[in-house]
Amino acid sequence: MTSTGTEPDSSERRGDGPAARPAAKKRGWAKALGICAVALVLLFAGTRLSLIPGLGDIFGERTNDRSGPAVLKSIQDMSAYEAASGNFQVVVDLEKDAKFLPDAIRGTRTLYVGAGTVGASVDLGKVAKDGVVVDEDRTEATLTLPHAVLGKPALDPDRSYSVSKQRGLLDRLGDFFSDNPGSEQAVNKLAAQHIGEAAKESGLTARAEKNTANMLKGLLTSLGFTKVTVTFAAPAGS
Repeated sequence: MTSTGTEPDSSERRGDGPAARPAAKKRGWAKALGICAVALVLLFAGTRLSLIPGLGDIFGERTNDRSGPAVLKSIQDMSAYEAASGNFQVVVDLEKDAKFLPDAIRGTRTLYVGAGTVGASVDLGKVAKDGVVVDEDRTEATLTLPHAVLGKPALDPDRSYSVSKQRGLLDRLGDFFSDNPGSEQAVNKLAAQHIGEAAKESGLTARAEKNTANMLKGLLTSLGFTKVTVTFAAPAGS
């Protein structure tokens, strides 16, 4: 029997013909938009919940401290009297260039604010045997002390920070594939060096010697001495 109508081909019967393709695309776009809508709703809900006490941690970050216990390595007896301390701040501008490459390709420039302290102390444990002279009536005393010395600069991580860091393309790629703690160490070391140089010119040791002398005079006066003389000897070999 011959049919005069036009029968649909196999693709149309399966639903994947030309007429079905726009509908499939619409369903795909609808699914993508639905996912985006759900993500936006969750993000908005997290923002609103963070404003409600007790619910802010649902979508917040969590910090886990898995550090091991601190281990005591050594103990040192201290005989030095730290009589003065100075607070310093320095702006470090460290630039490293390649010889035959432009800065955009290879090179770094770091602007870093370093803040720290330097202490000045007098080591009372180094007083010579004849450094303390007391008269027979125990009313007068003469003390000869070593000069004050500066300690190592101690950077304060809470007050030190990087302002900006410019890197060439090759340096960015290198930092992407591996950590580069040497750059931070370089600016920290340079900041400590500049702070140490500033401490030498600040008169901090003279202030420490004056404070040490006043402390000893007040201590010995409270013990009954009426005259206390404090001098500072030149370092050995000078």
